[in-house]
Formats: sequence, structure tokens, C-alpha cells
Amino acid sequence: MPALETGPALLGVVGLLAYVLGSVPFGIVMARLFGLGDLRKIGSGNIGATNVLRTGNKLAAFLTLVLDAGKGGIAVLAARATLGEDAAQVAGFAAFLGHCFPVFLGFKGGKGVATFLGTLLALAWPVGLAACATWAAVAAVSRISSLSALVAAALAPVWAILLGNGAAALLLVLLAGLIFWRHAANISRLIAGTEPRIGKSTKG
Repeated sequence: MPALETGPALLGVVGLLAYVLGSVPFGIVMARLFGLGDLRKIGSGNIGATNVLRTGNKLAAFLTLVLDAGKGGIAVLAARATLGEDAAQVAGFAAFLGHCFPVFLGFKGGKGVATFLGTLLALAWPVGLAACATWAAVAAVSRISSLSALVAAALAPVWAILLGNGAAALLLVLLAGLIFWRHAANISRLIAGTEPRIGKSTKG
């Protein structure tokens, strides 16, 4: 099926729908389904998979990771199939914003790493795989989730250019900038040497 002709109005609709999808707080949903309590009162208070893992429930954390990544990927793939590549990039950006600033939680959401990776895998899967491998490599060495996310986000635009997907580089720079902004407290703890390792609890 050929993509429909895009225009500002259609792109706006795509952005709105993707934002709503991105706003679904799967970490909170999984925590409640598994009887783990209010995720915002556990560990760092973040709604992402890393904080779900701090509850000790690995299945809930895994499902949160997959669903948070999936909402970004689904938004991109659906937009691309109906309206083309410009709409796919708009959808990816909007889904990411939805996760970080969800309408369902008073615009207080997560840090967007899983949604970023899911979006990237759908936009350009070789670049997405390179970013995931970067995250995994840094995590294996450091055992620090935030550091892994920051390095993966920073290198994603570089991978895009090296792997021939330069058209996505600007979007990835914007997303990486937002990830760094959302990780401001983590960066401070990394500098101070107090950032907790994967699976450990934290107050911040």
C-alpha cells in the first residue's frame, strides 16, 4: 500500500497519536499487575524498566523494557506504512516525548531510554542494533544503566552517519540531547561517584 501524501495536518495527527501511545506508563502498569506497589515510590521513583528491576521482579522489568521500546517502534512503523519517512520521524519523536512527559501522569514521566532504542530500531535497524550493542557493552563493563544510556545516546548519531542513515542523525541528536537533560541528576552522581549499579536501590 503506497504511503499517503503528507501535510502539516496529517503530520500533526500522527504526532498526537504517537504522543498518546508514548504516554502509556507501562512501568506503572506492570508494577500494579505484579503487585509491586506504586513504582513512583520505589527506588529512584522513575517509571522505567531499570527502576522496575529494583523491585526484584525481573519479569516485570523485562516486560516494561519490551513495551516501552515497543511503543516507540510501533509508532514509527505505523506512521511509515501510512504516511512515509517524514511521518515516521515525527512519530518517533512524539512517542519519545510522550514517555518523558506523559499526559496520564501530569507530564512527569521516564527518561526515555527504552523508547529511544525501540524508536531507533524501527527507524533504522542497523543503527538501532549498534546503539543497543553500545548500551550492552558499557553496561557489561560498568554495571551502570545511566552511563550505558548516555554513551549509547551520544553515539547514536555517529552510528547513523557511519552506517549510511544520515537523514536520521538530526532527530537522534535531538533525542540524545533530551536523554542527557533527563539524566541530569544521574550525571551529577556519576561525577560524584555515587551512581548506583544495575539492580541496586537509589533514593534519587
